[in-house]
Amino acid sequence: MIVRDILPNGLRLLTEQMPHVRSVSIGVWLARGSRHESQAQSGIAHFCEHMLFKGTATRSAEDIAQTIDSIGGQMDAFTAKEYASYYIKVLDEHLPLALEILSDIVMRPAFDVADVDREKKVVLEEIKMVEDTPDDLVHELFTEHFWANHPLGRPILGTPDTVQALTADALRRYFTGTYSSPNLIVAAVGNIEHAMVRDLVIRAFEELQSDCAVVHEEPPRVIPSVVIRNKELEQSHVCLGTSGYQQDHADRYSSYVLNTILGGSMSSRLFQNVREKRGLAYAVFSSLSAYRDAGSLTIYAGCANAAVGELIDVVVSELRRIKDEPIPAAELQRAKDHLKGSLMLNLESTSSRMSHLARQEIYFDRQFGLDETLQGVERVTLDDVQRVARDLFADGSLAATVVGAVNGLKIPGERLALA
Repeated sequence: MIVRDILPNGLRLLTEQMPHVRSVSIGVWLARGSRHESQAQSGIAHFCEHMLFKGTATRSAEDIAQTIDSIGGQMDAFTAKEYASYYIKVLDEHLPLALEILSDIVMRPAFDVADVDREKKVVLEEIKMVEDTPDDLVHELFTEHFWANHPLGRPILGTPDTVQALTADALRRYFTGTYSSPNLIVAAVGNIEHAMVRDLVIRAFEELQSDCAVVHEEPPRVIPSVVIRNKELEQSHVCLGTSGYQQDHADRYSSYVLNTILGGSMSSRLFQNVREKRGLAYAVFSSLSAYRDAGSLTIYAGCANAAVGELIDVVVSELRRIKDEPIPAAELQRAKDHLKGSLMLNLESTSSRMSHLARQEIYFDRQFGLDETLQGVERVTLDDVQRVARDLFADGSLAATVVGAVNGLKIPGERLALA
C-alpha cells in the first residue's frame, strides 16, 4: 500500500511497503532541475549535486563513502531537467543510518572553496566525455537546437565557461533558495512501516528550512531545424525528432503505444526495417521525453557515414506509413503487452518503485496504482494511435541532427517532409 503524508514542516513523504524483501530504497527528491537555472548559471544544479557528496559540517566525503560501504549500501544521485535525486539502497535494519546520511548531505553541505575548485575539474572532464561520446553528443545538439534559447534546450552539465565561473558563494545562495521543504520529497519503498519511517524523517529533517526562491516556467517554442556537425568518426550518429506530449497529457498512453510500435522494442518497425531487413544500423530506437509543459519524440540511429541519406529516407517512410496506414490489431496488442510487461517487471525493484513514486508526485501530485496504469495502456485503440501519429508527425514538424564524417552532406526540407 502507498501512503502519502505531508509533514508539519511541509516536507512530502511517500512510502510503500514490500514485506517480502529485506531491502529499503530511500531517496530525497528535489523538484527543481536544470530548467530552473539562469543562463549565466547553467550547470549549477548539477554542480550542486556533486558538491553535496563532498562533505557536510560533521562528515567528510570519505566518511560518507566509508559509512555506506560499511553497511553494504548503494548510494548515488543525478540531476535532470526538472528534478534531482539523492538515494540509498540498504538492508532494512540500516534505514535509520541511511536516512541520517541523506538528511545530512541535503541540509548541511560544506561547500568548501577548495572542494569547489577541485570539483570544477571533474565536471569539466564530464563535459569533455559527452563531446567524446557521439551518441550522447547528438542528443545534446538535437535538444539544444530543438528548444533553442530555452532552459530545456541547455545541457544539464552547463558549459565550460559557466562551470568555471561558479563560486562557493553562488552555490550556497542557490542551495539556500532551492533545497527547502516545499521543493523536497522523501520516498521510501521496501520492508518498512510508514509510521516508523515518518518518525525517522521528522527527526532527521526537523531543521529543514521552508523558504524558497520563486521560479517561473515558460513552455519552449519548437524550432525544427537541420543541424550537421562534421566530426571524424567511424560512424555517423543521427537524431530525428518531433514535438511530443507533456507529462500529464490526456493522450500520453496512446503516445507510449505509438513509440513502442515505432521504435521501442526489438519487434518495432524501425528495428525490423532499419536493422534486420536492411542492415543499416546496429543501434536504432525511438524514445519519448516528457516535461511539465513540453515533450519530444526522438529517433536515434548510428550508421555508416555513406548511409545517412538512406537511413533518413527509411525513417521518414516509416513515419509517413504509421500515420497514413491502419495499424494491424495484432501489432497494437503486441505493443500494449510489451509496455505492460516492461512496467510490471521494472516495478519489482524497490529502487524503481521508489523512483516511480517520486516522479508521480512531482508531475501529478497523486499516485497512479499499477492497475490504473495498465488499464490506461489497454484502453488505447487503433484510432487513438493513428490520431496521435497524425498529430505528432505533421508535415514540417521533423527536425534532424547528424554528427559524423559527413562533410558536404545536405538534408533538404523535402527529404524530411511527412506529408
